Amino acid sequence: MAQSASVTQAIGGYIFGILQACIRFVFRLIYGQKGESVPPITDAILLESATSLARKIRSQELSSVQVLESFIRRIKEVNPILNCVVDERYDQALKEAAEADALVKSGQYSAEELAKQKPFLGVPITTKDCISVKGMLHTAGLFERRDVRAARDADAIALMRKAGAIPIALTNVSEVCMWWESNNTVHGRTRNAYDTNRIVGGSSGGEGCIQSAAASACGLGSDIGGSIRMPAFFNGIFGHKPSKLVVSNVGQFPAPFSAEQNSFLGLGPMSRFAEDLRPMLKIMAGEKAALLNLDEIVDLTKMKFFYQESDGGGRLVSAVDPDLREAMNRVAQHLREKFGNQKVERIQLPHFRQSAAIWFANMRDDSGHGFAYQLGNLNHDINTYLELFKWFFGASKHTFIGLSTAIMDSAQCKHGSPKYDHLVRKRNELRAELQSLLGDNGVLIYPTHPTVAPYHNEPITRPINFAYTGIVNVLGFPATAVPLGKLGSEGLPLGVQIIANFNQDRLCLAVAEELERAFGGWAKPEVRL
Repeated sequence: MAQSASVTQAIGGYIFGILQACIRFVFRLIYGQKGESVPPITDAILLESATSLARKIRSQELSSVQVLESFIRRIKEVNPILNCVVDERYDQALKEAAEADALVKSGQYSAEELAKQKPFLGVPITTKDCISVKGMLHTAGLFERRDVRAARDADAIALMRKAGAIPIALTNVSEVCMWWESNNTVHGRTRNAYDTNRIVGGSSGGEGCIQSAAASACGLGSDIGGSIRMPAFFNGIFGHKPSKLVVSNVGQFPAPFSAEQNSFLGLGPMSRFAEDLRPMLKIMAGEKAALLNLDEIVDLTKMKFFYQESDGGGRLVSAVDPDLREAMNRVAQHLREKFGNQKVERIQLPHFRQSAAIWFANMRDDSGHGFAYQLGNLNHDINTYLELFKWFFGASKHTFIGLSTAIMDSAQCKHGSPKYDHLVRKRNELRAELQSLLGDNGVLIYPTHPTVAPYHNEPITRPINFAYTGIVNVLGFPATAVPLGKLGSEGLPLGVQIIANFNQDRLCLAVAEELERAFGGWAKPEVRL
């Protein structure tokens, strides 16, 4: 019986693979060559990490006003092409920058004191249009919220402001932040800086895009199914989903329906440079930063490195691209050469094959609400079938994928059902297996996604591919998306994600820094003549 099921699954996987190849061929015919390129980066300030900029502002090598003006110019240069920014506060931000410069010049604090009390003083930051910034839009890509403005800062934004950072712009998301392409009926579609015919991911896609185009020093994203890590991967930057319940989710819309869903959601840092993640996370975590021991030096020579090349053949999940398999093997080879063969082990955990089913089941709760309720602005369930009918005639204010996701969500197992209980047990088994495997000195290197950035709308044909990231959310572990420098054969970023045990975020970040040194990290988008 088991053998028969295995054969059936293998045949199904083969047919799915052929179908995916045919669909990709059609999309290549539709889009043809690469799209419009972004202007080259000519301002050296844009090539500095946020940490470096903060240091130079404190030492008066640069002024905060000078830094903000550079990034504002870059946003105005790239946004007509990429559509990543949906709201801005340039005038207010420049006033705050002048105040930061005045504080530095006053001599009230030494550079060392400022580094401790306001480590990001004068540094411009951005965040996505679902994390509240007082006075700015707070739509989450939902047409019903198109005029909503935030009455207060999200907790994480407030902490970054307290540390001296200056919000300058808000970036695009998918509708209600529940899809992995950033497109909605309020602000439209965001395009990838490496190829404008490709997606930027979601829901922190606008944030990943603005970082990759060097139009923001660093930013904040949120992640309940990969919404930091997929955009970070597709846009060739670093992004970290923290351990569960370490960073406050207050100020995120839509808010989780239950305490358990709240543990799956994580606000985290995004940047082109690995060195920015640790200090940002330390600030965003507030008092809970003590749980992470982020100041503790990580000795990589004492670590264990496990890697898994794929999920093992998840149902309706794309095969891992050859470029990404090769990249994973380059990472493993580097770690073997530097830390010894005995430190690096290839594994294959079979539970990963059920990642999508486990994620969908564990996202169920006893509130009775689903995605249709989120599309109703957390006030009511929309009639998804009626809205889908209206969509075909251009009369719906929702996206096709938003409506399709709501219908797919309603078809999943119910909270408390036998299938739900079975898949919760599967999650717990995988969590226990990984906890035992990783301990307090191990990481798992795993694909962030099975393919490089797809063409616009192509995710509709492969919707379950998010499972590579989503599984980590319901497990509650920290994970860091790491770009690997050299672009792949399609001229798009390659990368991996680094997963560690609960509250071992510093291990993820230390490995990210090591891989950045080895492979180069973020690569500037190519200018095509």
